[in-house]
Amino acid sequence: MRDVTRRGLALSLILSGVAGYVDAIGFIDTGGFFVSFMSGNSTQVGVDVLERGLVSSLLPLTLVVAFVAGVAAGAIIGGNGIRRAWAVAASASAVALSAGLAVVAPTGPARFWMLAFAMGALNTLYLADGRARVAITYATGTLVSLGLAIAALVTGRSGSAWQRPLLLWGSLASGAVVGAAAHRLGSGAALLIAAIVLAVAAVGVATRFPGRRERSSG
Repeated sequence: MRDVTRRGLALSLILSGVAGYVDAIGFIDTGGFFVSFMSGNSTQVGVDVLERGLVSSLLPLTLVVAFVAGVAAGAIIGGNGIRRAWAVAASASAVALSAGLAVVAPTGPARFWMLAFAMGALNTLYLADGRARVAITYATGTLVSLGLAIAALVTGRSGSAWQRPLLLWGSLASGAVVGAAAHRLGSGAALLIAAIVLAVAAVGVATRFPGRRERSSG
C-alpha cells in the first residue's frame, strides 16, 4: 500500500468509507450479517449449521457466494487503466439495484446478494500477482498491515508506514457510523446515496485516476 500515490490513496479511502457505510446498512437490515466482512459470515455459517440447522445458515452462506462472485466479476471486467472504472461502475450498479429492491422487495435476500457482489467487486481495484493488494472492504487485512507497520516503527525500520493503514481502517469505521445514521432515512434512500458516490468515483477513475502507474503492496 505504501506504493499507492496520494490520489490512489484518496480513492481507496473514499471506497473504504462507502464499504463501511454499506456494510452497516446490510448489518442492520439482515439482523446481524455482513455484506463485506466475509470472515464474520463464515463463522456465522458454522455456528448456525450446528445451532439452528442448515436452512438458517443459507443467508450468510449465499452472501459469501455473492461476494466471491463479485470479486470474480470485478477481476474479469476490470484490469489496468480505465478498465478499473468498470469494476467500480459495476459496484455502483449493484448497489443501485439493491436500493430499488429495498423498496419493492424489502424482505427478499436478493438485495443483500447485490450488496455483497458490489463489495466483492470493489476489492479488485488494486490487483497484482493475481491477488488484491489493498483491502478496500474489510478491516482484517488492513489491521494486519497496521500491526506490521507498528512493528516497523518500534524497530526503527519505518516511521510512517502505519499512517496509511490507520487511515484506511478509520475510513471504514467512520463509514459504518455514517451508514448507521443514514439508515434512518430508509434503506432505499441510504443505499441510493452510496450508489451515487460509487458512480462519481467510477467517473473519477475513468477520467483522472492513473491506473497504469498505480502499484500497491499489502
